Amino acid sequence: MKKKPWSGRFRAPMAETAELFSSSINYDVRLYKHDIVQNIAYAGALLKAKVLTAQECAKIIKALEEILKGIEKGTLKLKPELEDIHMNIEAALIDKVGDIGKKLHSGRSRNDQVATDARLLVKYETTEIIFLIKKLQTVILNLADEHLKVIMPGYTHLQRAQPVLFSHHLMAYFEMLQRDKERLLSCQNEADVMPLGSGALAGNSFGLNLDLLAKELGFSKISKNSIDAVSDRDFAIDFVFACSMLMMHLSRFSEELVIWSSFEFNFIELSDKYTTGSSIMPQKKNPDLAELSRGKTGRVYGSLIGLLTMMKGLPLAYNRDLQEDKEALFNAMDTVKGVLSVYPEMLESMKVNAEIMAAAVKKGFLTATDLAYYLVRRGVPFREAHEIVGKIVAYCEESNMQLEYMSLKQLKGFSEHFEYDSTRVLSAESSIASRDLQGGTSPKRVREAIKNGRKNLLHDKA
Repeated sequence: MKKKPWSGRFRAPMAETAELFSSSINYDVRLYKHDIVQNIAYAGALLKAKVLTAQECAKIIKALEEILKGIEKGTLKLKPELEDIHMNIEAALIDKVGDIGKKLHSGRSRNDQVATDARLLVKYETTEIIFLIKKLQTVILNLADEHLKVIMPGYTHLQRAQPVLFSHHLMAYFEMLQRDKERLLSCQNEADVMPLGSGALAGNSFGLNLDLLAKELGFSKISKNSIDAVSDRDFAIDFVFACSMLMMHLSRFSEELVIWSSFEFNFIELSDKYTTGSSIMPQKKNPDLAELSRGKTGRVYGSLIGLLTMMKGLPLAYNRDLQEDKEALFNAMDTVKGVLSVYPEMLESMKVNAEIMAAAVKKGFLTATDLAYYLVRRGVPFREAHEIVGKIVAYCEESNMQLEYMSLKQLKGFSEHFEYDSTRVLSAESSIASRDLQGGTSPKRVREAIKNGRKNLLHDKA
């Protein structure tokens, strides 16, 4: 098939530079499986619509199966001059079955063809990414379970704030990933609409049974407007947005891994298997995998902005600009899966320096809020209690002393409301135990969160 499928009204061949510029085969080749599955289903629909005979349909399906094997084995040579994977498959089909193959495109446009392939891909890739998220969540649950007794400083503004369980901190990322799965499930539902049958923009006039065709392709819904169907890329944007949110969460986690593994913090040590050294400084052990995960977030953000910008000025219906959705979509998929493939292993192999975290909790007046709450329970208004404890902290700083070493006599110097039991609230363990409510950092609540997390992984829809 040397001629373009649209060459009938043209008097001059396309310029070679234009062919190279407009060709997408080098990246949309990855849609080959989805396109062949779609072609087989469409052949069946044309058979039922009496556009194809049973013999013609059988020949087409057999040839398509052979083409699939040829692409997978690398024996079928794809041609850039045929523009995309769709026309390459059609050309290969015509080479195999002759004029019968030319019938397959009856009533169908590449507009609804490519939209269908893209939706099939998003549905499949979403399932793959959710599986990888679950794997990461399982590692987080295991780490949280294993380190339930480890106490660390909780931070706001990257300043030590209040003591929390390390497990509680980890479970924050579990919850972020849970939301990511829900977003991806919503994307999967958004993509679960079949545009096939919309033609170029006006619909199909061959009387296709779209309900049966949708069922064959695994779609639960059929597009309601043919113009919208061929020009809609909301599903792709939603998917890349969900990927961007996921990468943002992983980037935040990566940032903490980078900070925690620094000499200044030393809360964790990443395995040699997931770090690198310096080409000049022999002593260095760099958290490169965490840094790369953080850095690759920008790639996915770029894909999202690219898609939004591509769509912002497009009139209805299809425009060739929409060809640009593939690389953005593929890049987001590949980046997310790449990060998720290495992240569980990196976390699973890291060493948690519990003693160093415990020592860090001793500094920074982390139980100051607990001391203020002690006064509140004795009738002191919170703002007044806040002021009193603030003065106590200032005194401790001037005296180079930690809050927990304050004696009752010293505390009474700031307020007569302090009693013999006031020093009991100054330990990190006491502070953590007092946060015994849903979502709190008490050991009881964190155990519940881990238990519920495991239950969710077994029974959630994702």
